[in-house]
This record gives sequence, structure tokens and C-alpha cells, in this order.
Amino acid sequence: MAENLNSSFKERVARRDGLLVPGAANALAAKIIEDTGFEAIYVTGAGIANMHLGAPDIGLITLSELADHVGAMRDAVGLPLMVDADTGFGNALNTRRTIQVLERAGANAIQLEDQVFPKRCGHFAGKAVIPTDEMVGKIKAAVDARVNGDLMIVARTDARAPNGFEDAMERAERYIEAGADMTFVEAPLNKDELAAIARDLPVPQIVNMVAGGLTPLVGRAALAEMGFAFVLYANAALQAAIHAMQTVLGSLKENGSLDAVMGQIAGFEERQRAVAKPLYDALEQKYATDPDQGET
Repeated sequence: MAENLNSSFKERVARRDGLLVPGAANALAAKIIEDTGFEAIYVTGAGIANMHLGAPDIGLITLSELADHVGAMRDAVGLPLMVDADTGFGNALNTRRTIQVLERAGANAIQLEDQVFPKRCGHFAGKAVIPTDEMVGKIKAAVDARVNGDLMIVARTDARAPNGFEDAMERAERYIEAGADMTFVEAPLNKDELAAIARDLPVPQIVNMVAGGLTPLVGRAALAEMGFAFVLYANAALQAAIHAMQTVLGSLKENGSLDAVMGQIAGFEERQRAVAKPLYDALEQKYATDPDQGET
């Protein structure tokens, strides 16, 4: 399945028509994204740090923790997964192993970025980037490490903030020359920069829409017209979940019951449907011991 997903996902991205992709921080979020009708899922490193550790996106997640989340999502959904692998968890050799581990876990595209370790969220202040040549080596290692040639290597640059837009674009060009299948110039500051990214870089491009972030929020139709392949909402689901939990739990604390917010929570049956309990019920029946046959 992974090989077929790799090739079909690569073909889908090549259309450059603004594929709308939400991020998932866990397998339940991935299932809801699939159930809602989206075509792909972004495995968000920031979301995993927030949800799994209760910590900010400052490079605290380990490769094994990330691989566990990818494997759980791969088991839960049939959609292609683009995985945020941060800085590759080290140098070029570490990056090589990162690709191997995440490809085995079920990734269909793997994103690497050129920040120094420990990294920061792309919309945080205080970012710094490694030398371009060092990142080129990581991308080459990633390309060589993949088993399936259609597994996409996505190169992200965070150079816009510390070094300026021109340097970010030059880095993206170098990363493409090194073998990146897609590039991701993070945190452009205006629509002119957005348009230049989609127009001037020869491989499919990602744009990240972050509520409250540095990049202006632009609708999918306009971004597709610019030529972006991938419109990312990495943590929209997570931010919505935080707000919902605060609202419901705040009301419970204040009122001593859920009466005031019953319309804002999923019912018991919907919760079971969302995690495919009927499927597991059917499987349990399928494999149950027939009492008439006895044990052997």
C-alpha cells in the first residue's frame, strides 16, 4: 500500500492546485481528517509536541516518539502522510536513519528543515539556520536513504526571518538541485513573497497558513491560482481542540454539569463511530470461539 500511496500522492501534488491538508497530532485527529473527506494528512511535529508532551515546538520530540505516532496513524488511516521530521534529528548520518525509520513507519513524504538544533516553530522569534552546504548534505543523504523512489523528500527553509527572502529563495534552489521533490519556504511576510515562491521555484511548493502567524492568511483558491501545490493548516485541528476543551471544561467547573455545553460535545455513539468500534465489534465476532466446537 505504501508504494502505491507514494506514487499517487506524488502525482496528486504535481497538479499544483492547492491541495488542502490539515495537520494531525495523533491517530484520532488523523481519522477525523480522513472521515471529513480530505485527501492527505500532515503529521505535525509542533502538534505532537503540544499534545503528547504538553510542551512548545522547540525540538523536544525524539525520532522514536515521532515514529510511534506515524505508525499509529498509518494503522488508523489510508490517506497519504507527510511527516514533519524537523531537522532530521542531527547531521546527515542521523538524517539518513530518520528517513529509514519514518519510511518503515509508513510515511509517504518526509519534511526536513534547515534550522539549527534544537529547532523552533517556524513562526517563533529567535530562529537560526545551518549553513546551506550542510543542509544540502542532509538532503542528499535523505534521497539516498529512501527505499522507494516515490517517497517525497520535502526541504523546508526557515531562512526568511534571520537572513531575508532572497537567501531563503537561493537556499530553496540549492535544495532542489540536491534532490528535494518539494520545497517549503516558511513564514513569507506578504502576498508578493507568496507569489514569487510559487512562480519562481521549479518544484511543487508548500504554503503554511497559521492563525496568528507571520504569513498573511490567504484562501485556497487564491493560493491555487498562484500555483501552490500544498496548502497546509498544520495545527487548525489542535487549536480547535484546545478551545473546545477550555470551553467545555470551563463550563463544567463553573456549573457542575455539562448541561450548558451538551451541544458542543460529540455524543457517546459518535465517539465510538469515530474510532471504528463497529469494525472491532465485527472482528471480535469473527474470531470468537464457537462454543459448540469447544477448545482444541
